[in-house]
Amino acid sequence: MMNTARVGLGRRGEQLAAEALEQRGFALIARNWRCAEGEVDLIAVREDQWYFFEVRARRGNTQGTPEESATPRKRARMETVARRYLGEMLEVDVVWHLGFVAVEMDVAGRLLRITIYPDLEGEPL
Repeated sequence: MMNTARVGLGRRGEQLAAEALEQRGFALIARNWRCAEGEVDLIAVREDQWYFFEVRARRGNTQGTPEESATPRKRARMETVARRYLGEMLEVDVVWHLGFVAVEMDVAGRLLRITIYPDLEGEPL
C-alpha cells in the first residue's frame, strides 16, 4: 500500500498537471479513469484530438527524473487503457495520443518544473 506522503505527492502532481494542461488549451474530460487493465491519470481534448496523460511527480532527485519512470511496460499499459476507454466511451473514431506530464518539486515541495509531452514519442510543449 502506498504511504500517505506518496499519495499526497501524486495528487498534488496531478492537480498541477491538470492546471498546466488547461492553461495550454486542453479541456479536461476525466481524471483517474479506471478499468480492469489499469488507470489513466488525465484525459483531455485539444483541437479535436484526445490525449491520455500519465502524470509522474517527483520530489528531490533520489528517484530519478519523472521521465525515467515512463517505461515500455507503462507505455503498453497506457495504450491498453486508452483503447479500452475509446471503445467504451466513444462511438466515433478519433485521433488520440498517449501523453506524459513530468512534475518536479524540490525536497520542500516547491514546484521546480512541469513538462508536458503531448505525445510520448514527441517533443515537450
